[in-house]
Amino acid sequence: MITPDLESGVKVWHLVKNHEHGDQKEGDRGSKMVSEIYLTRLLATKGTLQKFVDDLFETLFSTAHRGSTLPLAIKYMFDFLDEQADRHGIHDTDVRHTWKSNCLPLRFWVNVIKNPQFVFDIHKSSITDACLSVVAQTFMDSCSTSEHRLGKDSPSNKLLYAKDIPNYKSWVERYYADIHRLPAISDQDMNAYLAEQARLHSAEFNMLSALNEIFSYVSKYSQEITAALEQDEQARKQRLAYKVEQLLGAMVQDS
Repeated sequence: MITPDLESGVKVWHLVKNHEHGDQKEGDRGSKMVSEIYLTRLLATKGTLQKFVDDLFETLFSTAHRGSTLPLAIKYMFDFLDEQADRHGIHDTDVRHTWKSNCLPLRFWVNVIKNPQFVFDIHKSSITDACLSVVAQTFMDSCSTSEHRLGKDSPSNKLLYAKDIPNYKSWVERYYADIHRLPAISDQDMNAYLAEQARLHSAEFNMLSALNEIFSYVSKYSQEITAALEQDEQARKQRLAYKVEQLLGAMVQDS
């Protein structure tokens, strides 16, 4: 009981767990037994789901188990990141690894794993959400280049897949290496691929809305964009900075 209000005579009570009062020793023993029961169930559930998690990670981090060829956009994007690292003298492999992880696995796949309702017409319960959070956290740890130091006080979701993460990390490294060894994608092939994708999905997106978003971004950072285009050799040959300025001027007049 909290100290009562002497003026009103109201007694205020604070709810506590059973083991926080009475026989402290008995409460600790009971709490430990409950934890051990749940731990056993947790490990059993992990064992049941292990193959599905392994299959998911192996599919996402493999160029040979996709059922189709690797999308050209992934190869083109990863080569672009390597090219930028070379241009700026960045030879730390961890930096290149982190760039690629932030572009694809951590930006796209984690979101899909954590929110399957974005892709499938299903209801995600709170229990399912908690379980998928563990898988998503394991996925993120697998993409990390830092060493995970775990102890007895580490959260259970970290300890659950602690022995599996080194293997998953090797899959991520192999995946990036396999993509690096694939033949380079030319600008012409990439443009043709994008044109084909635009044709296939032409009726699925609001083009005017997308253009408006791009225009808002370009107008906000117009000085930085034109300055960067002026410094790029290919952009200077195509006079892209001048074209951007013309476009912005025309849009301002129309508005």
